[in-house]
Amino acid sequence: MTIAETLPTTSSKSFRRMQWRMLLAAMFCYLFFYTGRQTFGFAIPGMHEEFGLSKQTLGWVSTGMLWAYAIGQAINGNLGDKYGGRRMMSAGAILSCGANWVVSFASGLTSLFVPWALNGYFQALGWAPGSRLLSNWWAVSERGKVYGFYVFAAGCASILSYVTSLVVIDVLHLEWRWIFRLPVLLMLAGGICFYLIAREKPEDMGYAPVDTGVANEQDKIHESSDGQQESSRQRYLAVLKNPRVAIAAVALGFQNAARYGLIIWVPVHFIGSDWKSGDSWLNPTWITVALPVGMAVGALSNGWISDKLFGSKRYLAIMLYMVLGALTSLWMWNLPGHSMISLVALFLCGFFVYGPASSFWALCPDLVGAKRAGTATGIMNFSSYLFAGLAEPLIGHILDLSGNTSPIFLVVTTACLLSATVAYFVKR
Repeated sequence: MTIAETLPTTSSKSFRRMQWRMLLAAMFCYLFFYTGRQTFGFAIPGMHEEFGLSKQTLGWVSTGMLWAYAIGQAINGNLGDKYGGRRMMSAGAILSCGANWVVSFASGLTSLFVPWALNGYFQALGWAPGSRLLSNWWAVSERGKVYGFYVFAAGCASILSYVTSLVVIDVLHLEWRWIFRLPVLLMLAGGICFYLIAREKPEDMGYAPVDTGVANEQDKIHESSDGQQESSRQRYLAVLKNPRVAIAAVALGFQNAARYGLIIWVPVHFIGSDWKSGDSWLNPTWITVALPVGMAVGALSNGWISDKLFGSKRYLAIMLYMVLGALTSLWMWNLPGHSMISLVALFLCGFFVYGPASSFWALCPDLVGAKRAGTATGIMNFSSYLFAGLAEPLIGHILDLSGNTSPIFLVVTTACLLSATVAYFVKR
């Protein structure tokens, strides 16, 4: 009789409660992560006024964080496999909070850039290690649902970062430095709670391990054998040799380019149109809120659809939403920015463009197994932010040449269609 056979069954009600406890703990922690990195834009006007730095220069400060985050994803996903997601994710929340406080005492460009870039690396301690922990607790058949909830928490984090920043500026009437001091206290609390509540794997709680293997027999060669201890180099090589991971990473890159095309440039489009005339009863704030709300709900739905409707064939759920995202973006291109229809259309843009993220992250353990899930997640997230970073100056250049902001939606449409096309080749 093996040790696993002597442990409590994973079909028991108590184990089911533990599964949900781990998922909710990870969601609670990541719900506050964006308060540590998506608040920078709200501080730009104050920093511009105090330091005399141009918006382009401050944009490069933001880029430093973005690229550090991408590099951190490639590194920290592997470290999550090695040291465990519980410790890594908690450390990321605590260290990012500290880095934000350092930024709040900045006195110029260097003292802004260095700690903000370092913060990007600390932020990268969250997503992939947290994904690694979840893959230990949930089997293949439920990963779409689980990652849908996880990505839903990330979408809600965008809403929370927006709201908390506005509270600091418009309600408490504090200077920009407090944007880096108050909202991140929620992230600090989330990281501490996660460490106290979460456990790395079922065996740590006295349960037998779940079936955390790959979803496809063709990917068995890319899965770590039971009891096999791998070095970091072996994990990287195993993941990078899996062609499905490489294809999924490219598809995710185009999806994230579309996502950031909306997040960064849609406010520019709407605030610069009829919104600012004051003739409409609607306010630009509605647009800013509608987008992340749509993204959060879309992510929750897509993971469920990939499990229930497509039998864990993630590429079908990805392709469906990417095509619908392209069509909705084309619709946005022809709509006036001051109508209620535009508000609904933008919600749907966020819904379809960001929705497939849950299926993309569920693909990582599907393709390489739970023991390499952190490494695969990190590599794919590196690709996603590499593409997003490359797309931003391209979009800016196109808008400069065109003299208006509507081409944003043509770029998003193109990125969605490219993502759908590439995702087809992940099929199993």
